Amino acid sequence: MNSLAGQKGKRKSWRNSQNNNKEISFILWGVPLGMVFVSSVLIASTQRQANFADWQNHTTTACIGVFIALCLERVPIQRLRSLLFPIYLITVFSLIAVQFVGVSALGSQRWLNVGGLNIQPSEFAKLAAIMLLASILERYPVERPVDLLRPLAVICVPWALVFVQPDLGTSLVFGAVLLVMLYWSGMPLEWVFLVISLLVTAVLVGVLPWSLILWVPLMGFLAYRSFPWKKLATLFTISLQTFIVFITPWFWKFGLKDYQRDRLVLFIDPSKDPLGGGYHLLQSTVGIGSGGFWGTGLLQGQLTKLRFIPEQHTDFIFSALGEEAGFCGSILVVFGFSLLMFRLLTLAQEARTDFESLLVVGVLTMLVFQVVVNIFMTIGLGPVTGIPLPFMSYGRSALIVNFAGLGLCLSVARRSLKKLKTGE
Repeated sequence: MNSLAGQKGKRKSWRNSQNNNKEISFILWGVPLGMVFVSSVLIASTQRQANFADWQNHTTTACIGVFIALCLERVPIQRLRSLLFPIYLITVFSLIAVQFVGVSALGSQRWLNVGGLNIQPSEFAKLAAIMLLASILERYPVERPVDLLRPLAVICVPWALVFVQPDLGTSLVFGAVLLVMLYWSGMPLEWVFLVISLLVTAVLVGVLPWSLILWVPLMGFLAYRSFPWKKLATLFTISLQTFIVFITPWFWKFGLKDYQRDRLVLFIDPSKDPLGGGYHLLQSTVGIGSGGFWGTGLLQGQLTKLRFIPEQHTDFIFSALGEEAGFCGSILVVFGFSLLMFRLLTLAQEARTDFESLLVVGVLTMLVFQVVVNIFMTIGLGPVTGIPLPFMSYGRSALIVNFAGLGLCLSVARRSLKKLKTGE
């Protein structure tokens, strides 16, 4: 009798999970494909007066991405683990190759020309780093400070190669992915905060230098409370914070390109250079504001038609959405992204292994960070970083990587359902 009840409960649990899996798969497919369709129309709108049509390339690239995602969905995720390090090395070598034979555009050398197509290795490096980092954190969870060396080594190599291209925006993605995956793997929240505090210290040096008198000792006290070797941790933390204080002015002057410094300064007040570095931000906010509540209608935006906003089909595609779809359309897109992220988070929580859970969280972080930074950039709440809006901004490499990450997440969902069905 109990056995029969157990079997019924098991079948009910499997049916519930199957329905949940169908819902997750529907959202994971529906939201990105909806974004691609809308963005294709917006890209066509931004190029109404041009002699080329990138919306066709965008749609074609999306079809290739969907095919890759479908293939990855059917591949058992565990079988890929033996290939993770070779894939990671290939992406690292491709980033090195960019420094010598890369294609330059808009002041940066980020692309490799392969068969007449420009490929951006930094996009593929993000996904490769996520997969390898997930494998390492499953085998070697961060329980001691020395355990941070492996994940830091995995991230620092591609991060440094991307940063010197220079590509500040993409390099920030690596940092966000590392921190969230470390926290998800079990690293104490205090340690995460201490790592983030280094960036806060660098900002305070230029904005509120007097506050460092309190901030640096406070971080030392937090290290004293968080680490087993209290005195050594406190000394190391204060020394590292002090080093950041002294190196930040040098890095600001010599570590960043002129246009990168301008972007950060003009973010505070773009009106200081309305026809130069602040032009993107000002025109983007004007375009979004002109859309009003309902928007001007697809293919009807006048600022978009006259191409007042540079690179609108790539980094500033959200401004075209704001003008032509208005507040309602923009909120609908934000809701779609939120729904996608929530389902990925649910999938990460229900994954059968730590590796799969960490993999999904890495992909989730990559997408969330890019969505937040891009939208904040276009509405004037963040500096111009060159980070594309997932599934919407025109860019072959980024779109294929986003769909590949989606395929890996779908593979995790399929395997979770299969294990529950078979009772493994």
